Amino acid sequence: MADIIQRQETVPQTLSGARFDQAASDLFPEFSRSRLQTWIKSGELTLNGTSARSRDKVLVDDELVLKATLKAEGNWQAEDIPLNIVFEDEHILVINKPAGLVVHPGAGNPAGTLLNALLNHNPAQETIPRAGIVHRLDRETTGLMVVAKTLSAHSNLVEQLQARDVHREYDAVVLGNMTGGGRVEEPIGRHPRQRTKMAVLQHGGKEAITHYRVIERFAGHTHIRLKLETGRTHQIRVHMASIGYPLVGDATYGGRLKLPKGASDELQDTLRAFKRQALHAARLALIHPYTEALVEWQVEAVSYTHLRAHETGRN
Repeated sequence: MADIIQRQETVPQTLSGARFDQAASDLFPEFSRSRLQTWIKSGELTLNGTSARSRDKVLVDDELVLKATLKAEGNWQAEDIPLNIVFEDEHILVINKPAGLVVHPGAGNPAGTLLNALLNHNPAQETIPRAGIVHRLDRETTGLMVVAKTLSAHSNLVEQLQARDVHREYDAVVLGNMTGGGRVEEPIGRHPRQRTKMAVLQHGGKEAITHYRVIERFAGHTHIRLKLETGRTHQIRVHMASIGYPLVGDATYGGRLKLPKGASDELQDTLRAFKRQALHAARLALIHPYTEALVEWQVEAVSYTHLRAHETGRN
C-alpha cells in the first residue's frame, strides 16, 4: 500500500505576500523545494482548497493543504545482499560498506548494488530519492555511509552536506614516506582526455580541499588520516597522487605497482595481492535530522594491517 503524507498549515503574517512555493518551503521544511513544486503542479499541495501556481501569492490565514502519495522513485529491484549496519533508527541508517560494493545502479552495474540491498532491508526506501542515498563511496573504498529512511531526513542530510556540516574522516595508506601533514587545495574536474577519470584542473575544475596528517610511518609507506572540506569525485585519490603520494593499490591514479627498495617477499606478496585503493571512511559525524543532537560513528580501518605487520617486521 502506498504511503500517503497529509499536512496542513496556515500562512502567518510573516509570509503574507510570499510566493506559494516559498511559503510551502517555509511551512513544510522537512521536504525539498523541488519536491513541493512537484506536488503543487500535480495538485497534491493546494492553496485554500484549490490548485494554484508556484508563483501565486499567499496571504495571511491562507490554508496550505498537502495530501500526497509517495511513489517509487525508480525501477529498482530489491536484492538479498548483506549489510553491515552500524546504527539504525526510524530516520537514518549508517552502514559500514565493504570493498567491491557499488553504491548505486548505473552503466555496467545495473544490479547488485547498495541501493538494491537497501530496498531488501527496508522496502519503503523506494519512495525516497536514490533510496535514501545522499553521498557515495567508490566501489573499492570501505567505510561509513549514512542513508536517509524518510523524506524529511533525506532533505535534512542533503542540506547538511551542502553546508559542509557533515564531517567525514578517512584512513589511507600512501606510497612513500611523508614527513608531516598538510593541506591540498587544488580544483578537480573531469579528465580532459580520459573521461572515466578525474584530474586537477586549474581551469574548469571545482573547488576541492583535503587535509591530511600522519598516523604511522612504515619503511616505504605512510598511514594517514584525511578530512574533506569538499566532496568531489575521487577527491582523496586525485589530491594525494597530485602531490606525489598515491594510494596503495590505486592503479587508476597511482599507475603500475611500485615495490619499495628492500621489500621483503611477504611485503611484495601483500602489495601484489592488494587490488584496490587503500582507503577507508573511518569517521562520520552529523546532526541527527530528528533529535538535532550531534551523533558520531567510528569504524577502524583494516586496509593497512598486513602492510604494518610485514613492514615493521623488517625494521
